[in-house]
Amino acid sequence: MDDERLARFEAVYELAYGRITAYAVRRCDSPQDAADVVAETFTIAWRRVAELPEGEEAVLWLYGVARKVLANHFRGDNRRRARTAELDAELADLYGHSPDTEVELDAIRRAFMSLPDDDRELLSLVAWEGLEREEIAKVLGLSRNAVRIRLYRARRRLSRALAAGGVHVAAPGRRPAPAMASAEGAAVEGSQGGAL
Repeated sequence: MDDERLARFEAVYELAYGRITAYAVRRCDSPQDAADVVAETFTIAWRRVAELPEGEEAVLWLYGVARKVLANHFRGDNRRRARTAELDAELADLYGHSPDTEVELDAIRRAFMSLPDDDRELLSLVAWEGLEREEIAKVLGLSRNAVRIRLYRARRRLSRALAAGGVHVAAPGRRPAPAMASAEGAAVEGSQGGAL
């Protein structure tokens, strides 16, 4: 049975690979995106090999699968672009008053990157992923209280690193100002190769 399944998939792959690849390349912004679409299309074909039609009908079936994979890809890409636009707007609001925008953004990135890996991961889960303490506790395998304490310490270290870099975003007192959360988000974005 497995040999028959493999032979059927290989025959369809040989027949359709070039055409499905060309289909994806013409519709994607980059070769990497096209490669992802082709890989996902043939992964689905492998999982559903019993449903594959014969001959040219299989190619048409794969076009339909590739079309749906592309739609999912574009939805995900649109979500990423929307999140990036939201972050750009937040950063513009946060630093719109400053003539030294690039300098401050670079200082935020450097401050964030100076933190220990655990602090950066914790702040990233809050600022970039939007996770709550209880969710972070599950992700990291910690208690909620341990997350609360580590988050407090990580924010203090980030605040000190930002102050050392000449960026003052935290309000006096124990609780960070709303701008602090934006600075955390900016620092996370900058460390991930964004517009910072």
